[in-house]
Amino acid sequence: MEVIIIISAVLLVAGVLLWAHDRMSRHRKDVPSTDSGSADAAVSSGDMQPQETEEEECCGMHITCERDSLLAAVSPEIVYYDDEELDRFRGRAADDYTDEEIEEFRDVLLTLLPDDIAGWGRSIQQRDITLPTPIRQELLLIVAEVRESRGVHA
Repeated sequence: MEVIIIISAVLLVAGVLLWAHDRMSRHRKDVPSTDSGSADAAVSSGDMQPQETEEEECCGMHITCERDSLLAAVSPEIVYYDDEELDRFRGRAADDYTDEEIEEFRDVLLTLLPDDIAGWGRSIQQRDITLPTPIRQELLLIVAEVRESRGVHA
């Protein structure tokens, strides 16, 4: 009986130590660098989120710049995801799609690999294709879920 109590106590202590280490390492990842002083300025002005400097580009891995990074032309090269047929929608407004056309976008989106979804969003933007409103919302939701599941936080 004493052996079970000792083993349980050791497991409990090890679990608490691992939990504490995980919390501390996540906290370190979330704390912004204060090299440029912009984070200090943001905190002193009452804004709890650090301000990005103009020289610093959004990497697309943070929720605060997710929409911009998905919809910005990150590289001049257009990558196709076996979706050349969508080029016929170039220049259309987001609310000018029929239900069948929206389903065509949804079919492409739902067949993409998780690693390709954000790139597909950039590709669509570079090709001057405006996503239908429901597809754009789905795209942003899926990208946020993929990033969250990989432990990438804002």
